Amino acid sequence: MLTKVYGSAVFGVDATTITVEVNVDKGIGYHLVGLPDNAIRESNFRIAASLQNNGYKIPGKKLILNMSPADMRKEGSAYDLTLAMGILIATGQIEEKHTIGQYIIMGELSLDGGLQPIRGALPIAIKAKEEGFKGFILPRQNAKEAAIVEGIEVYGIENIKEVIDFFNEEIPLEQTMVDMEAEFYGHLENPEFDFADVKGQESIKRCMEIAAAGGHNIILIGPPGSGKTMLAKRLPSILPPLSLSEALETTKIHSVAGRTMEKGGVMTSRPFRSPHHTISDVALVGGGQYPQPGEISLAHNGVLFLDELPEFKRSVLEVMRQPLEDRDVTISRARFTVTYPSSFMLVASMNPSPSGYFNDPDTPMSSSPVEMQRYLGKISGPLLDRIDIHIEVTPVPFEKLSEDRRGEASIVIRERVTKARKIQTQRFMEFDTIHYNAQMSVKQIRKFCKLDDASLQLLKTAMEQLNLSARAYDRILKVARTIADLDASEAITGNHISEAIQYRSLDRDGWLG
Repeated sequence: MLTKVYGSAVFGVDATTITVEVNVDKGIGYHLVGLPDNAIRESNFRIAASLQNNGYKIPGKKLILNMSPADMRKEGSAYDLTLAMGILIATGQIEEKHTIGQYIIMGELSLDGGLQPIRGALPIAIKAKEEGFKGFILPRQNAKEAAIVEGIEVYGIENIKEVIDFFNEEIPLEQTMVDMEAEFYGHLENPEFDFADVKGQESIKRCMEIAAAGGHNIILIGPPGSGKTMLAKRLPSILPPLSLSEALETTKIHSVAGRTMEKGGVMTSRPFRSPHHTISDVALVGGGQYPQPGEISLAHNGVLFLDELPEFKRSVLEVMRQPLEDRDVTISRARFTVTYPSSFMLVASMNPSPSGYFNDPDTPMSSSPVEMQRYLGKISGPLLDRIDIHIEVTPVPFEKLSEDRRGEASIVIRERVTKARKIQTQRFMEFDTIHYNAQMSVKQIRKFCKLDDASLQLLKTAMEQLNLSARAYDRILKVARTIADLDASEAITGNHISEAIQYRSLDRDGWLG
């Protein structure tokens, strides 16, 4: 007897339906074909034990199990339940009163028949709906995540016996339902990290607001204890709330990486990723023998924070250059290529010198200009070229730290940022790949960042007197455009230009003192 059961494989952030064909013939043997990896080849032991512990068995017959398409490599243990159900129906141990071909069935089996969570439940559910499947049967831990997709029945189960009884029509399965509006909009509440907790640093808060409004990458330079990390952690709290489409796209990536199992459901807040400086280039951009999303993809639609930037290996920093420009990363292998989205805001921090106290008269651990130049030389020009805002962070004086007055709340700042983003959305409606000012190319800069004669003269004077590098020119115009948007100004004025000039510390000749 031949039976077909359906599972799914995830490549990149999209799923492909896998047909598991089970054929029973005379003789003895268990033959699993279709390019399975070791985890799938070992599944017969898990399946045999789980069936035996629930009153069923793998019969002593010749079983041929084919995973189609046969030329596509399959990986992971999530096909255990798919294979087990195919064997049970093909060998006549359960009646198929429900049409099993209408369901995607996925799950890793424990030896007692319990189900362990899988990766990629959301993209699998999206693909199942597109291909017209009636339902999706999967472990209970993943059910809430898959139920985000409307138009497909999702059943979360804890044991293989529940699935067997369902297809025997002995028990019904409880459908998992998710109220998307309540799930998504109900979590747009006060953030855990709030700018109201930051004492002083008003100029840096302003700088962070500008970065959030225009999507600009930013680097914070200052001595230890000046508040760089504290400020960076609060940046997501002033970014505009995720739209529903952004939330689904972000959840898909985290689902593929297996990071949505604990919370379940849709991600409602922008991701904040802060990898350690010992991270490898593969862990940062993604890849591996079986490619997985890296930190830059997990930060998609959110913030990637690199603390102590010069301590990262140069090769790790250099691999970010292309994703920062293209907003996605492509992992190529001999047999296949996968692309992961990676549209994130880069926030970096660094000490100004190895000791952290360059030219500080209050500490004996100051570094020489030569040591500082060597330290800054670890960061390449092309990478700095992709960071729009450079700002120096100074320690907060005791008078500010001891104040009882709270600073401006993140929710208030976010309102201004959201208004500026709406202006940019209207401006770039005709462009598919540009959504905010930081993404402007030279062509768009010339079109949307026109200056009057007075502003142009101010910029020329500043570039000459401060010895700003050529790369600073376009960056200043982008940041000035964002400052104008925050002021709801159609034109860029001299005030906007002068403020933007302040945010190019590392471009100044003689910045080393």
